[in-house]
Amino acid sequence: MWASHTGLFRGKMTEHEVWDYLGEIAKSGSILGLQSMRNLMNELANVQDNLQFIHVAGTNGKGSVCAMVSSILQQAGIRVGRYTSPAVFDRMEQYQVNGEPISIDEFVTVISEVRAACERMIARGMAQPTVFEVETAAAFLYFYRRNCEVVVLETGMGGETDATNIIAASRVCVLTSISMDHMKFLGSDLTQIARIKAGIIKEGSQVVAIKPRQEEIQGVLEDVCRDKHAVLVYSDCGKADQVRYFAESNNMQQVFRYPLGDFGETLFPKTEDYLPGNADEMVLSLLGDYQIENAVCAIETAKVLQKIGFHISKDNVRQGLLRASWEGRFSILCKHPLFVMDGAHNANAAQKLYETIKRGFTNYKIIYIIGVLADKEHEEMLKMMLPLACQVYTVTPDHPRAMNGQALASEAGKYHGQVMDCRTVEEAVNRALSGADDSTMILAFGSLSYLRELRETVKEKIKDDR
Repeated sequence: MWASHTGLFRGKMTEHEVWDYLGEIAKSGSILGLQSMRNLMNELANVQDNLQFIHVAGTNGKGSVCAMVSSILQQAGIRVGRYTSPAVFDRMEQYQVNGEPISIDEFVTVISEVRAACERMIARGMAQPTVFEVETAAAFLYFYRRNCEVVVLETGMGGETDATNIIAASRVCVLTSISMDHMKFLGSDLTQIARIKAGIIKEGSQVVAIKPRQEEIQGVLEDVCRDKHAVLVYSDCGKADQVRYFAESNNMQQVFRYPLGDFGETLFPKTEDYLPGNADEMVLSLLGDYQIENAVCAIETAKVLQKIGFHISKDNVRQGLLRASWEGRFSILCKHPLFVMDGAHNANAAQKLYETIKRGFTNYKIIYIIGVLADKEHEEMLKMMLPLACQVYTVTPDHPRAMNGQALASEAGKYHGQVMDCRTVEEAVNRALSGADDSTMILAFGSLSYLRELRETVKEKIKDDR
């Protein structure tokens, strides 16, 4: 037993009990809306009100932008918490302070306290919060206790009615690229989806948004910023140039030039302090052409933070981008043969992955491993990506919404003549490796839900071959 600022905490679950509890409440699924989260945080003394946030929403690129912004802040000597979802490889990776994941003991402690708060709510006739609300509340508790100066906070789904939007204010609101996403919950067209994601924008806030290609999305963002008297800065990767890949100490990286002295175009309100700068060269450890777009967004976010009082230097930006890591996004698992995994799971992400392959990897014979969820835009993704491959293997991800690999293979067969469904991820990895040499790139992409198993399978295979 121990006392805390939220009252007397009467017990602590075991690790096994925590996983059972989270698994049980996960059965209720996703319920959008903030009232339950408000009730839960009231039980926890609204600790989130004592934290400063950089709030990040969008369809693709949220996790990468969070990783880069967090890394830049850490290089500036700022104690930074980072909360991302969903977990790709380890639940603990969702809660990080200065790049270090939460320990299992700390995780059990905060989940136990949140459970106690939920039980007090239920005793008063309130509904059990969802698993995402519980995990988000646990994140707020953890970052509060670890004395984080800033928290980089990724939305779970949407923005306006997402549990993370319980926060009253953000130092910066960040919008990454927006495309069709979770249509069952967020709306059937881009305008509806963009408006919900823009719901994180608060009155008078600073906003950084990746410049939309679609006029309807741009119109929504600008309308919301006008209504909220928010200052909007677009990040535009068109200003980045001389993009190239290179190998350093046997590691592949990409380099680009971008004007660090240029604070971007401020749209609302117009100002006279636009400062032209010199082009600066950046080295990015995260691969994929789409990471340039995310890096520019992180740079512009850092510039806004600098303007509002954070002490961030150009060198902090350069070092932050160099040291940022976000596994599962064009991650190289081995080099002989080249084996890459990428969490491209919708048409917009696939387009960016396609552009990356076309820029730097067309000299390889390409083998795909693909697993998708049934509610994603897989047909458009297959139509775009399959012409680049010489062989395609499909798998069934371990997920309730997974598309059966046989059905995926049947659909892929419309666009490619060499498609085979595999009963397991291990079978797909073995078949891909058996047909590969140093002129081959094996690319596994689609749902994040099977990438952990894929990564572990490849690691074991590489270990066995040594």
